[in-house]
Amino acid sequence: MGMKETKILGVGFNRLTMADALEEISTYMIQDKPHLIVTANPEMVMLAKDDQLLEEIMERADLVVADGIGVVWASRILGQSVPERIPGIELAEGLLRRANEQGWRVFLLGGAEGVAKQAAQSLKDTMPQLQIVGTYHGYFQTGSEEQALIHQIKQANPHLLLVALGVPRQEKWLAAHLGALKVPVAIGVGGSFNVWAGVDQRAPLWMRKIHLEWFYRLVKQPWRIKRMAVLPKFVGRVWLTRLRKGR
Repeated sequence: MGMKETKILGVGFNRLTMADALEEISTYMIQDKPHLIVTANPEMVMLAKDDQLLEEIMERADLVVADGIGVVWASRILGQSVPERIPGIELAEGLLRRANEQGWRVFLLGGAEGVAKQAAQSLKDTMPQLQIVGTYHGYFQTGSEEQALIHQIKQANPHLLLVALGVPRQEKWLAAHLGALKVPVAIGVGGSFNVWAGVDQRAPLWMRKIHLEWFYRLVKQPWRIKRMAVLPKFVGRVWLTRLRKGR
């Protein structure tokens, strides 16, 4: 991982604004090698503590950006401030707008049956020049179906591959196959397809501005409480790290 980075509980984050990230990723589009972008929140940081493969993937990623106000808070507590939160869905939307302008080809992989297609149509309604060269659902089987999917992506030859398989499956799948796919830029985007397809809604703008999007999602999706149970542990470990540094 290049550029200045902040370490939070062993996970390195690039110190970038949204504008910085868009510019950096745009340079990858013309490079003859694949790049993996990870958008990580505190839950993912804690997951990596107990998942060595995920931790290694994040260490090898070309960019790791702070998708979560908790990461920004932790960076400030530890004295290595990340400039701002970079929500994965907003990063993806910024890249899609550039794709619309620059003619980059895009492939959408993930979500339930039909969701990626609906997301693609919704995106094209707002960005008519966007070249979405393929979609596929996220419930493919390993073996022949997966191999056919990999062939389909290679044939489509996208510049940008957006993968919505959920954490950590999307990162592990990309790490395993990105070399063979030879896509310039790949990003795991979680539930973004559901938002673009109209299946789910993001929090109102006012809630996002005061960093309460997590609360909105919890109310709408109570099952997230199990995931969020790690947040007090995250806070505790950050403070413990701060105290140890102060000795």
